[in-house]
Amino acid sequence: MTRAMDDRQIRMDRMRYVKNTASSRLCYLAILMNVLYFVSIYQSDVGSWYYQMLIGISIVYNLLFMLMAFLASEGVKNYKANYSWMLYGLGIGQIIRIFILPSMAHQAVVKVNNAETLVMGNGQYIRCVLYLLISAGCLIAAAWINQSKSRALAEYEQSLSSHTAKEAA
Repeated sequence: MTRAMDDRQIRMDRMRYVKNTASSRLCYLAILMNVLYFVSIYQSDVGSWYYQMLIGISIVYNLLFMLMAFLASEGVKNYKANYSWMLYGLGIGQIIRIFILPSMAHQAVVKVNNAETLVMGNGQYIRCVLYLLISAGCLIAAAWINQSKSRALAEYEQSLSSHTAKEAA
C-alpha cells in the first residue's frame, strides 16, 4: 500500500516538471487532420461551384482554427485548464463543419461540358467527414486529458502547500 502511494506521489510530483505532451500531441494531430481536410476540399475544381463566399469564409476559419489549436497546444503543455474549454469549442466546431461545406458540396450538382457532375463524390465526402471527425475527437480527447491532469496537479500542489504550512506551524 505504501509503495503504491509512493509511486502515485512520484507521478504527481513529476507532473510539476514534465510537460503535458499527450494533450499537446493530440492538438497537433487535430491540426494535421484539418490540413488534410482543406487540401482535399481546395484541390477540387468542379465547375465554378467552389468560387463563392463560403470558400473564402472557410479559408479564414481554417487559418483561425490552426492558430487557436496551436495556441491551445502550447497552453495545455503547461496544464492550463482554461485551454480545455477552447479545445472543446474547437472540437464542436469541427463537427458542425461537417454539415456546412462538405454536405453542401456532396449534394450539389453542376453542369460541366453539358454533363451533370457531382461537386463532391462519395469517396471525397467520406474522407472529408473522417478528417473532421478525427480532428474533433483529438481535440475533445486533448481537452479531457488536460482537464483531468490539471485538476489532479492543482489538488496535489494545494496539498503540498497545506502540508508545508502545517510543518511551519
